[in-house]
Amino acid sequence: MSVTVDPVSASAHAERRAPSEWQARVDLAAAYRLVALYGWDDLIFTHISARVPGPEHHFLINPYGMLFEEITASSLVKVDLDGAVVEPTTYPVNPAGFTIHSAVHAAREDAQCVMHLHTTPGVAVSAHADGLLPLNQTAMIVRGDLAYHDYEGIALDLAERPRLVADLGERSAMLLRNHGTLTVGTSVAGAFLTMYFLERACAMQTATLAGGVNIHWPSDDVQALVTKQARFGRGSVDQLAWNALIRKLDKTDPSYKT
Repeated sequence: MSVTVDPVSASAHAERRAPSEWQARVDLAAAYRLVALYGWDDLIFTHISARVPGPEHHFLINPYGMLFEEITASSLVKVDLDGAVVEPTTYPVNPAGFTIHSAVHAAREDAQCVMHLHTTPGVAVSAHADGLLPLNQTAMIVRGDLAYHDYEGIALDLAERPRLVADLGERSAMLLRNHGTLTVGTSVAGAFLTMYFLERACAMQTATLAGGVNIHWPSDDVQALVTKQARFGRGSVDQLAWNALIRKLDKTDPSYKT
């Protein structure tokens, strides 16, 4: 399902914006559609945010009430660091939903995109006392860059932001205990691919533990090696994977670009 958008109106939106902002909108809308395509969405809840290129601390986020599969480049809402709308829009916005995102964007100059999800595997592993386990290659790739933040209730209290930022540090992935997953990227592509690895690792863990058999644990030396190997080449790999995902999305429904 997708929103029907008047192509003339969509074109007008694109023409009024700087090319760099429009590209950021297209990339972010693509990420929302891909989250829906992979079944990672949670009705109208959770968010992906992206910084608008330029000196202003402005960000793009989903219009509250729209399914991820409906979101388009022109429907994204522009907000400031407090989650307040900074330009006219016909869509509502949920400022409380931007609490987590604003904390990360404000603290990390490299945080061009922040993704937060509530998938079943992600929430399940966030509740495991030992967190993400080194059960497979994907988990070992992620674990070296993974942080944890204890649950403090629904993210409505701005006082939580410094603690969340301190727990995240310079890492690009986080398990929000009893809550969900979060990733940070220098691009939408980077945040999405990190989330892809984290979500797959969580799904693999829940499947492995559900098997009820003895587990073969990789050695500490192998775990350390994979963590080291995972640090190299991500930027180029992110873009290769993103280009492939965009081709897939364009074949499925290219209306996200409107």
